[in-house]
Amino acid sequence: MTEATPWTVIYHRDLEKEIRLLPKPYIRRILEMIEGLAQDPRRHGSEKLDGHDLWKVRVGLYRIIYHIDDHQHIVSTYRIGHRKDVYRNL
Repeated sequence: MTEATPWTVIYHRDLEKEIRLLPKPYIRRILEMIEGLAQDPRRHGSEKLDGHDLWKVRVGLYRIIYHIDDHQHIVSTYRIGHRKDVYRNL
């Protein structure tokens, strides 16, 4: 069985700022999760957001919101934030 072609991950322009605001214990886990999306953007635990063309994946109390482009094999990060705030203004 051959391994699937990796996806390209595109980081949203504000992502660096959002990551710097996160608690340090979460930063490494979130970055690892984002890189994992390059192998499988619909990995176990990911969910499509109702009413949006976006997906989410959980990392503790934080959520990574992203878009999947199946034709170009691109995962575009959209937002990272605490679960109580990340869904505002989607």
